[in-house]
Amino acid sequence: MSVDGAQLWTLNQRLLSVVMDACTEELADLGLETKEFFVLAEVAASPYPAEIAAALLLPKASVTVYVRNLVAKGFIRREIDDADLRRHRLVLTSAGTEARDRALAALAAEYDRRLARITPQDRTELQRILQEMLSPADRAEV
Repeated sequence: MSVDGAQLWTLNQRLLSVVMDACTEELADLGLETKEFFVLAEVAASPYPAEIAAALLLPKASVTVYVRNLVAKGFIRREIDDADLRRHRLVLTSAGTEARDRALAALAAEYDRRLARITPQDRTELQRILQEMLSPADRAEV
């Protein structure tokens, strides 16, 4: 039986969409749209809008709009970068950290509901497989 990579990708994308859709109301209760959540969740790892755009594969103009919305909502703030005074870096506010953490908890709970359908052994194997797929390509070729 042949496994089609595109079909697996589609199933994975569908699973992620179902989980996100199930959490839409909880995100809205936190004052977040779905893509705003992704931007908010990325700020700690990528504090510059261009880095966020690259990490999330979003157009820079879209990230600018999401950042503007998140600043207006009090979830992030812009600060002058001490290393380069021409640049602004993004920083989570305490409200932003709380909203991010609550949204992540909602997503984790919904994903856990899906994971409960498979055995603990299969969950462990899924984790191993996903980690292997995310490992650097040169390591996988060794």
